[in-house]
Amino acid sequence: MNTATEGGTHVAFGNRRAAAMTGSIAMVVMFTVLSGLGDAEGFIHASKVWQDGRFVWVEALKCIAGFQFGMLMYWLALWKLSSHGVVAVEVQTLFWFAATIIGVALLSGRVLRWPAIDKAVAVAVLTGIGWLLCRGGREI
Repeated sequence: MNTATEGGTHVAFGNRRAAAMTGSIAMVVMFTVLSGLGDAEGFIHASKVWQDGRFVWVEALKCIAGFQFGMLMYWLALWKLSSHGVVAVEVQTLFWFAATIIGVALLSGRVLRWPAIDKAVAVAVLTGIGWLLCRGGREI
């Protein structure tokens, strides 16, 4: 059964390898989304730190907590990305940027009230930024 001529060993090894790759990619996605959401929370609370000319410590602490969580998740995402050979900072940043900007838009709730044309422009702008970041990550 374990002979190379029957191929059982190769198929089993290939299946385990594919499952490990899928799990690793799922972890990249999970850590990146969590990083983006943490940083989005940080940005949202940062916008509330100054109210009526006074520094609001509760918002500052929520801001710090969001950014701390986001950074920890980003480091974990980088750990998994580097294991897949993704080491170009532009590409790594692209994933985080997309997750963060989408997180800010969704968590603030304002994007839901945008007209369709504004949403289309936002998608085009994000696509353009992604294009530039990816182009910058290539060796030219």
